[in-house]
Amino acid sequence: MLNRLKKEIEEAKNPEQAKILQRFFKTGKGEYGEGDIFLGIKVPIQRKIAKGYTNLSFMDLQTLLNSKIHEERLIALIILTNKYQKSKKDFVKKRQIFEFYLKNTHNINNWDLVDLSAPNIVGDFSSTDGTEVIRFLAKSKNLWERRIAIVSTYAFIKKRIFGETLAIADMLLKDEHDLIHKAVGWMLREVGKRNQEVLEIFLKERYKTMPRTMLRYSIEKFPEEKRKDYLKGEI
Repeated sequence: MLNRLKKEIEEAKNPEQAKILQRFFKTGKGEYGEGDIFLGIKVPIQRKIAKGYTNLSFMDLQTLLNSKIHEERLIALIILTNKYQKSKKDFVKKRQIFEFYLKNTHNINNWDLVDLSAPNIVGDFSSTDGTEVIRFLAKSKNLWERRIAIVSTYAFIKKRIFGETLAIADMLLKDEHDLIHKAVGWMLREVGKRNQEVLEIFLKERYKTMPRTMLRYSIEKFPEEKRKDYLKGEI
């Protein structure tokens, strides 16, 4: 089954698109995606390919996650997410998938890989099993584990539970990486879309010192005048 999947992936590659993605995902020397190899397959096509392989074994998924090819890792995560969602009320199976995911955070090493999978697996499982893992990941020295932590809280936000997002955002306020600033700002914006008052209470004591990118992302949906006042520090 794995060989068939790899053949489908190979047949779908697009060299011209790959060149664009190599630049977009910062794969050059010293950049956050250094060494990542792209085949140039768009996500909807990857989702379509993955759909036929929900029963792929964990051993085969591990092979894909160990790959230097970005699309092979992304398709593995789509399959893993599909497995998780298919498990529904099977808590044991969900835990197995959750633990397998956590063992592979070193392979979930670009922002699209994190964003596609973290809320659906880490976030969903933690929303019923406890948030210790998310808090632990938020303290990691690994950029992608910190991003997994904050983006996972999207699962809580969808349930209108905002405390975890605000707690992790607070932990990451002084993070030095732009990709964390963007992720935290994104999650704060999602809180604000559901309850602007909650977001503004959080921002009141922090907006003047938080990273500018984080602030811009978090207030993106505010009325124009209020947004300008925040950016000028006049709230």
